[in-house]
Amino acid sequence: MLNYFTQHLLSFAIWLPVFAGIIVLAVANDNKPDATRWLALLASAVSFLATIPLYTQFNFAEGGFQFQEGFRWIPAFNINYHLGVDGLAVPLILLTSFTTLIVIISAWEVIQKRVAQYMACFLIMSGLMIGVFSALDAILYYVFWEAMLIPMFLVIGIWGGPNRVYATVKFFLYTLLGSLLMLVAFIYLYLKTGSFEVVDYYKFAMPLDVQVLIFLAFFAAFAVKIPMWPVHTWLPDAHVEAPTGGSVVLAAIALKLGGYSFLRFAMPIAPDAAHHLSGYMIALSLIAIVYIAFVALVQKDMKKLIAYSSISHMGFVTLGFFIFNNLGLEGAIVQMVSHGFISAAMFLCVGVLYDRVHSRQIESYGGVANTMPAFAAFAVFFAMANTGLPGTSGFVGEFMVILGAIQTNFWYAFLASLTLIFGAAYTLWMVKRVFYGAVANEKVVVLKDLNKREFLILAVLAVMVLALGVYPQPLTDMTNATANQLLSTLAQSKLPVSLGL
Repeated sequence: MLNYFTQHLLSFAIWLPVFAGIIVLAVANDNKPDATRWLALLASAVSFLATIPLYTQFNFAEGGFQFQEGFRWIPAFNINYHLGVDGLAVPLILLTSFTTLIVIISAWEVIQKRVAQYMACFLIMSGLMIGVFSALDAILYYVFWEAMLIPMFLVIGIWGGPNRVYATVKFFLYTLLGSLLMLVAFIYLYLKTGSFEVVDYYKFAMPLDVQVLIFLAFFAAFAVKIPMWPVHTWLPDAHVEAPTGGSVVLAAIALKLGGYSFLRFAMPIAPDAAHHLSGYMIALSLIAIVYIAFVALVQKDMKKLIAYSSISHMGFVTLGFFIFNNLGLEGAIVQMVSHGFISAAMFLCVGVLYDRVHSRQIESYGGVANTMPAFAAFAVFFAMANTGLPGTSGFVGEFMVILGAIQTNFWYAFLASLTLIFGAAYTLWMVKRVFYGAVANEKVVVLKDLNKREFLILAVLAVMVLALGVYPQPLTDMTNATANQLLSTLAQSKLPVSLGL
C-alpha cells in the first residue's frame, strides 16, 4: 500500500480532498454540525500531510517533471490523464493544501448555515486547484481549471454579502470568457501536433505571428486570473462579497493559477512571442504596481483595500517573469508563495473584526489596539509584511524582482520600487485609522481579544511569514533548477528554420 501511495502521490493529493468533500456532503447531519466540522478538519489535515512527500522526496537538482503518472483517458483524441510537477508547482501545491486546512479551522464557529456544503466546497476546490498545478495534458488542465470555478462560485453565491449575485456572475463571466480563447489555442496546437501533451507543445516550432496569437489567447485567460490591469475589476467585487474563507483562497491560491500558467503554458510554448511582447507585459505590470497602489489609497472598505493591494503585489510577479533573468523569475515565485501567506493572514484579520462588529468600513473602527492588543499585534505585523518589511517574506520576493529588474533596465526597478512607498502609505494609513487613535464605535469598546482558535491560525501564519523572510533557501533551492531550465527554454527560438532566422 505504501509503495502504491509513493507511485501515485499526485493522484492522492488531487482526489483525496475531492472525495473527502463528497463524503462530508454524504454523511452530513444538520443537527450535528460539530461532527461535520471535525470530519472536514480531519480530511483537510490528511490531505495536507499527503502533499508533504512531494517536498521531502523532491530531487532539487532536477529541473524537469517529477512524480509523473498517467494513463490513456480518451484514446480517440489522444487525451491522457498525465500528471507531473517541477520546482514551480510543488510549492504552490503545498500552499494550496496548507491554506485549505487554515480555512477549515477559520470557519469553525463562524459558518452556521449549510456547514457541510461550505466545508465540502473548499475540500473539493483544493483538489481541483492541485489538479491545475499537476496536469501535463492540456485538456486535463482545462477540465481542472474550469471545474474549480464551480465551488468558488457557490462559496461566494451562497455565503457571500448582499451583492453576491452580481459579484459571482462577474467573476464567472470574466474567467470563463478568457478561458474559451485558451481552449481555442489548445485545439489549434492539437490540430498541428496531434497531441494534447504539454511537453509536445514545447518542441513545436511556429512562426512569430502564430506565436503572438497563441500567446494572446493564453494571455486572455491568465491575465484575468492573476488579475492584471485592466482586467482586474472583478477581483475587488468578488473579495468584498465573498466570506472570509472565500477571500483567503481567492487571494492565496486562485490568483497564483494565472501566474503559474504563464510559466507552464504561455511563455515556453510561445517564447519568441513572450520576448516580442515583453515590453507590453512589463508596462502592464508596472501600471498595476503603481496605479493600483494609488487606487488602494482611497478605499474605505478594508477588504477592497487588501484586494487592490493584491493586484499591485501580483504586478511584481508578472514583472519578474518578463525580465527574463534568474533573480526576477525566482523572486516572482517567492512573491507568489509569500503573497499567499500574507494576503490570507490579512483577510483573516478582517474576518476577525467583521465577526465581532459586522462592518468592513475603516471608519467603523479606531482604537482597536486598546481592546484587542494580541490581535492588533498580529494585524500590524502582517501589515508590515505587506509593505515589504525586511525580515518578512514580503521583502524577499519584491527585493529579488527589483534586483533582477535593475539588470534589465534601471527605470523598471525604479518604478517597481515605488511600491515600497505607496504600499506603506495605504497599509499604514489603514492601520492608523483602525488600530490606533480614538475609539470611533461603541462596539469597539466591548471587543473581545482573540480566542484560542483565532490565535493559533494567526500565529501559524506569522511563523510562516517570518520563516520565509529570514530563511527562504528551502524554497529557492527547490525552484532554482526549474527556473534555470525555463530560462534556457525561453532563450531558444522556436521560429521555423525556413524563415531564415
